[in-house]
Amino acid sequence: MTSRSELVEELRWEKFSVLDDGFVCLVDVMGDDSSVVQAARVSYGEGTKKVSDDRTLIRYLLRHRHTTPFEMAEIKILVRVPMDCWRQWIRHRTANVNEYSTRYSIAIDASQTTTPDQWRSQAENNRQGSGDLLSLDEGEKLTASEKEFQDGAKKLYADRLEAGVAREQARKDLPLSTYTEAYWKVDLHNLLHFLSLRMDSHAQQEIRDYATTIGEKIVKPLFPIVWESFVDYRMGGMFLTRLDKEVIKNLSQSSQSSPPFSEEEFLNSQYTDWKELKRCRERDECRQKLVNLGLLSE
Repeated sequence: MTSRSELVEELRWEKFSVLDDGFVCLVDVMGDDSSVVQAARVSYGEGTKKVSDDRTLIRYLLRHRHTTPFEMAEIKILVRVPMDCWRQWIRHRTANVNEYSTRYSIAIDASQTTTPDQWRSQAENNRQGSGDLLSLDEGEKLTASEKEFQDGAKKLYADRLEAGVAREQARKDLPLSTYTEAYWKVDLHNLLHFLSLRMDSHAQQEIRDYATTIGEKIVKPLFPIVWESFVDYRMGGMFLTRLDKEVIKNLSQSSQSSPPFSEEEFLNSQYTDWKELKRCRERDECRQKLVNLGLLSE
């Protein structure tokens, strides 16, 4: 059986590929599942140990959103990520970051490319989301123009450096597809929050790929009980608002049929303030929750 120290050494510096030229890898880790338990028992007292084993306690903490014990463990990773994806990543301001400097060093000579079968259309009902894939014919044209643009940008940057332009100025027209690298150190609580948002189906596909890789390749083996709990209660859980619960209550009391209920029954049972609205995102979200629960027909 692999010991904890052997597991860490196996994972450390192993580059898990993401996208076409990106990666994530573990640099260091402080703590394990027992660190969460240890911190919780300081808070709740020795009596907790008598009624809960470690797994039960961790699951209780995550289920009831007692977050501070998870702050007692930390992970430091090295990431190689396109700049546009990194912009979303760096919005999570609860980590310590040290990024590759293109003032000091020459920019990484790699850009994220898009294969013809990966181009996505704009979502019709979500201004910041993607829709269906574009046709392969259209994708081939877009990939060709992407390559032409990226090659031109690389040449422009190289020509500026060759002409003696300062690195800090030569970089200003590099595309957002250019890869950057950074050390990212974060405590387990904030890492789980990052993963819950960026592994979600509503997140952009590219950063979802990074989050999923971090979660499954690094967090899962290092914190197996925490990961199990996180999947059960955060990724596999569902948040019901007061209005959602009212709709469910109305459906159960007014409908003469059994689930799954019809769209007409749902609309008749919807929250009062929604009824006059032609478009209502909250109603749409409630509808999808009921579909997921098997209470409403798709």
